[in-house]
Amino acid sequence: MERKFPKKVKRVVIKVGSSLLATHMMKPHEASLKSLVAQICDLRDKGIEVVLVSSGAVVLGLGEMGERVRPSDTPSLQAAASIGQALLMRLYCDYFKSRRRICAQLLLTWDDFADRTRFNNARNTLDVLLGRGIVPIINENDTISTDEIRFGDNDKLSALVASLVHADLLVMLSDVDGLYKKENGKLTEKFQEIREITREIEGAAGGAKDKNVSRGGMIAKVNAVKIASSANVPSIIANGQEKDVIRRIVLDREPLGTYFFEKEEKLLMRKHWIIFVAKPYGKVKIDDGALKVLMRGTASLLLPGVAYYEGNFKAGDVILVEDLRGLEIARGISNYSVSELARMTDNKAKRELIHIDDLVLTAK
Repeated sequence: MERKFPKKVKRVVIKVGSSLLATHMMKPHEASLKSLVAQICDLRDKGIEVVLVSSGAVVLGLGEMGERVRPSDTPSLQAAASIGQALLMRLYCDYFKSRRRICAQLLLTWDDFADRTRFNNARNTLDVLLGRGIVPIINENDTISTDEIRFGDNDKLSALVASLVHADLLVMLSDVDGLYKKENGKLTEKFQEIREITREIEGAAGGAKDKNVSRGGMIAKVNAVKIASSANVPSIIANGQEKDVIRRIVLDREPLGTYFFEKEEKLLMRKHWIIFVAKPYGKVKIDDGALKVLMRGTASLLLPGVAYYEGNFKAGDVILVEDLRGLEIARGISNYSVSELARMTDNKAKRELIHIDDLVLTAK
């Protein structure tokens, strides 16, 4: 039985985890790398554009230095990333060249998405590369991005990239067959298709298996699916160790892994950026009256409803909106800075802190 996609797949983002690229001895898994490149080239031969989001820099860097345990301090991780990234790209370049293809490297940080100018520059660069038949290989810039090394993985990055390039499909390859149901703490049958991320779905997601090699886990992938689905991009979580898994998913439409449908109502690009990409620089708490009005989803946030604010935000920054209990209600772009709010003493009634067009509800 073939899997049906909502539209013809012309552009796909593929995310591959460290566990597929490196052995447990932290050395390159060359057979997997060669197979990955061969399958991507097959897609390109069929006219399908591919963006590869590749992990592996840190673990390969550690292996190159003879290390077997992932260090906990940031400078050591950054040093390993700088070594491993060069090794990883050398392998990719050699394997793509053997298939008469060119690949390109893009190292990104979350700031490249949070800043609108850099966001657009990244998208323009990717459009040019894809238009020329080149395969972009993207990784988090681990050598300078401390947040990603300390907490992260490339799952969120792959979802943001899928949104950035307006992909038709996001494929996240790991060392598991998909997302499984969990009953009494035990995994049972696999979810074949999921239309909406519920608490049950989130509860079924677990952590990474090998903390020395893989930094993600199923919960990170499920969170990435939320980002992609809100940008109208369907996602698949599948086992990258399956033979010819990419060809079978994209070209043969074989129902491998777990398929996550895109949301029917796509968030506008600006609102998608506010809720998933931009970093909040402060927060405000609103009273119950403002909360009631805001939850209707049809009004701006006016200054009289603001009971408390904190942070170091300026006009144009994204801020959190919380109720009096401290629960997040919304996110939006502030029209005023903290210093401007502190100077206001009168005529607040008609002033909007966040305009409705720049406000996204995060609580239902």
